[in-house]
Amino acid sequence: MDLVQMQKSLQDYTKSLFLEGILDSQFLQLQQLQDESNPDFVSQVVTLFFQDSDRILNDLSLSLDQQVVDFKKVDPHVHQLKGSSSSIGAQRVKNACVVFRSFCEQQNVEACHRCLQQVKQEYYLVKNRLETLFKLEQQIVASGGMIPPVELGF
Repeated sequence: MDLVQMQKSLQDYTKSLFLEGILDSQFLQLQQLQDESNPDFVSQVVTLFFQDSDRILNDLSLSLDQQVVDFKKVDPHVHQLKGSSSSIGAQRVKNACVVFRSFCEQQNVEACHRCLQQVKQEYYLVKNRLETLFKLEQQIVASGGMIPPVELGF
């Protein structure tokens, strides 16, 4: 695949992430903070999000598997995940966390377990898709090209 085709593929792939609701405009704002002085800014921020989210999801699993669930411990984890997913534009993760928090407030253990599975599913989806996005960007840069600006136009 030549450079122009790779750039077109990247643009199409990025657009699909927005059309599918996986990302929202916050991701675009994050990209605007990246410049020549910090070319890996977005991938660094997203990598920190992945590390933090993996820890939070593990903590949530442990908390919900207790004999007696302490919702005062569960809710702050969900709130933190909602905030960090929102800050990188992971829209579907954020939305799943909103539902999760409502079941925490109701102290509904069964519904919280279902929500945790939904949050994990959305998280692994965005993680996989963003890793693919970063690989496409790396291939373009390795080929001597520039990352084209995101043009959503829908």
